[in-house]
Amino acid sequence: MVTTGKEIIPAMAHRLTLEGRNLLSVSGVTEAVSFDEALAVLETAQGTLIIRGANLHVEQLNLEAGEVRLSGQVDSLSYEESAKTQGSFLQRLFR
Repeated sequence: MVTTGKEIIPAMAHRLTLEGRNLLSVSGVTEAVSFDEALAVLETAQGTLIIRGANLHVEQLNLEAGEVRLSGQVDSLSYEESAKTQGSFLQRLFR
């Protein structure tokens, strides 16, 4: 669940489907942060998804539905906690 002020919104479902290392479908995407042929950075319901590869191309981008489809050679997928969920520097320092 995500709380925005007084409103409670259910967390968006998140799923990755990789077909043969050359076709990646991602659901639960809230923002496309950056993209080029070697790197794509997507904010998802589960944190920041970093996709590394070669000749990456956006086949489909629908942020209203939270869906992204990429083609190209996928070399790695990794997650980082988004800055929004990590809190400020001082909050992280004094945990």
